[in-house]
Amino acid sequence: MQEALQILKKEVLAANLLLVESGLVVETFGNVSGILRDHNIVVIKPSGVPYGELKAEHMVAVDLEGKVMEGDLRPSSDLPTHLELYRSFRSIGGVSHSHSLYATTWAQAHLEIPCLGTTHADYFNGPVPLTDRLSAQEIEESYELNTGKMIVRRFQDLSPEEFPGVLVAGHGPFTWGPNPTAAAKNSVVLEWISHLAYLTRTLNPEGPSIRAELLQKHFCRKHGPSAYYGQTTKTG
Repeated sequence: MQEALQILKKEVLAANLLLVESGLVVETFGNVSGILRDHNIVVIKPSGVPYGELKAEHMVAVDLEGKVMEGDLRPSSDLPTHLELYRSFRSIGGVSHSHSLYATTWAQAHLEIPCLGTTHADYFNGPVPLTDRLSAQEIEESYELNTGKMIVRRFQDLSPEEFPGVLVAGHGPFTWGPNPTAAAKNSVVLEWISHLAYLTRTLNPEGPSIRAELLQKHFCRKHGPSAYYGQTTKTG
């Protein structure tokens, strides 16, 4: 397990740095985590440490209840949100959170992102969902945990595989994927989609959403059993 844990720490570090390289975070905003499903151990960025100082050994390992298993630094304050997503979305292997400019703008406007074109449809099987607002009691008591629970409630009738991200109302975006790298890349994609939608609706506030048939064509050609986009992995 130790070897796998050290590999995961390096991947989580690289995924966090990808957010910086992609311009999705400033100061110490944002965090990416990953999980060793066989051992139910989550690795996450430490709280408040500048990105330029981060090293793999700074990543904090915890169990699914948040107990620190390895690491001398405090884990990200968003850890309870990540843990709730791992407990509820069993297929995911990485979670990413940023306060990227355009995705956060949509979240602060309390608007889901409509699917206006094929770029969006390549990654999300419909509008990017928006959560409800947390109640005063939910904010006061276990705020970060309740943020995770709010996301899970929003996904009662949605698949986390078909919608690899969400906007938390008044807060910002969370994305996920099969591993930390994919989760961070989905943050990059979500920001691009958010920017496109903002500019499109600025040019034409009454512009229509993409046709349902075109949405399904683009989503399904990249995802699911009928996918044909990209190269096969056959060898020999």
